[in-house]
Amino acid sequence: MQIHYLEIVTREVDAVCAAYAAANGVRFGEPDVGLGNARTAPMPGGGLVGVRAPLRETEGPVVRPYWLVDDIEAAVAAAVKAGAVIAIPPMSIPGYGTFAIYLQGGNDHGLWQL
Repeated sequence: MQIHYLEIVTREVDAVCAAYAAANGVRFGEPDVGLGNARTAPMPGGGLVGVRAPLRETEGPVVRPYWLVDDIEAAVAAAVKAGAVIAIPPMSIPGYGTFAIYLQGGNDHGLWQL
């Protein structure tokens, strides 16, 4: 299992980025429109951590890992079979790949296919 993208949603984007940068010696980039205006930094072993503000008033803070998968449709079907509820079905982000979000066990989970 490999996390390809770790999404952190917070109303305090700059403060969170500053704390992570200071603790881990990374540099966060400018907001990326393709990732919901997330500021991103590389993770060891590949992938990105992205910190962004909520995209709508009702979106609360969340830390959501996106697991790298070879076949996102099969992974979504397996999650549903295991009792998950699909929050966002597979959706393509040009230049980044395809992601999906599901809810299970009181947590948000993400899947990512390159």
